[in-house]
Amino acid sequence: MRWLLELTALPTAAGREHRVMAWIDQWLMVRADRLAVRRDDAGNYLITRRDLPRGAQQVLMTAHLDHPAFVVTRIERGRVHLEFRGGVLDAYFAGARLEAFDAGDGRHALRIERADLKATPFKTVIAVPTGSAAAKARALRDLAAGDIARWRWAGSGGDDRASISTRRLPPIGAMRGLRRVKVLQTHACDDLAAAAIALAVLDACLARKDMAHLGLVLTVAEEVGFIGAIHAARAGFIPKRALLLNLENSRSYPHDSPIGAGAILRIGDRATVFDAGIVNGLSAEFGKLAKADPRFRCQRKLMPGGWCETTAFGCYGYRSVCLCLPLGNYHNMERLERVEAGTGPARMGPEFVSVDDCTSLASMLLVAASILARPIAWDGKATMEQLYAQKKRVLTPLV
Repeated sequence: MRWLLELTALPTAAGREHRVMAWIDQWLMVRADRLAVRRDDAGNYLITRRDLPRGAQQVLMTAHLDHPAFVVTRIERGRVHLEFRGGVLDAYFAGARLEAFDAGDGRHALRIERADLKATPFKTVIAVPTGSAAAKARALRDLAAGDIARWRWAGSGGDDRASISTRRLPPIGAMRGLRRVKVLQTHACDDLAAAAIALAVLDACLARKDMAHLGLVLTVAEEVGFIGAIHAARAGFIPKRALLLNLENSRSYPHDSPIGAGAILRIGDRATVFDAGIVNGLSAEFGKLAKADPRFRCQRKLMPGGWCETTAFGCYGYRSVCLCLPLGNYHNMERLERVEAGTGPARMGPEFVSVDDCTSLASMLLVAASILARPIAWDGKATMEQLYAQKKRVLTPLV
């Protein structure tokens, strides 16, 4: 839980993940005798066990280290020029308040004055410093090209907003009334919550010899089109035979993929469906566990709200599947359904995920890593033959 709170509060943006990397480097340093670490020229991590058996079937969890955010391009005539690296609807930009971080982690309040939302490859904005005259002067003096800014919302008071709280969420199924759900709410669940959970699972397995095949890939620049993952795949940085468990935070749809009903085995995204063999094998195993233990909670969903790195890895020949946390306030957009329908104001807010779903994702990862260490096969034909044998008598021969 401490790692979740710390990691998800850190400012990060595509290509500017250095604060998150510094945290991970400290984490790795403590475990340097047990973990081998490689970095490619883009900053992607490949973390494996030092005792990885030769010829073992590697299973690699993957998560990305960036989140939609602004990057300063220049300071000019009392204005801060920034580009936005990520996906947020245009309506959320008008007059929005930002918080910028200089190289020394000093914080500066900004407000968007103008925006070019048709600019390519990234939307651009011009922002003005706010606050006292001294604060404005400090922002213009201390901020520089390459610094990060992120959304600031009403009531944040400059707080990182990484906390555990309770939210009232829509009912599930036949339930009546709102549910009370314990959630982690913070700036960047996507995808730093998944990264923290992956690190926790890897750490928990370090003492287990039967988990020496489990490793972790951490990628950069996912929010601008999986650029880090594509770079790693094109260069062969990730072992080709490895099976990939891509971890994501995906937009929750209350009546289809509710928050608090368990983490999700994602069978596809807006672009593709994922590796059928892995999906079917894991789905069958998770189903058995759910029947045997009511505390084991999971969902199986398409999650069509966006693309994820599983698609990118699949395009380069990797066998990959996605496990995800259902996410509230996707990309910090509050009341997104109402904004899309034109029935509500566009306001930014903290992302949130269920604490129980975080535990569910960790459990699913442990199960998946164990299963995928050996050849998996969902014998669909055997199931079909069994059905046929039981009920073929209903077929009436043609005369």
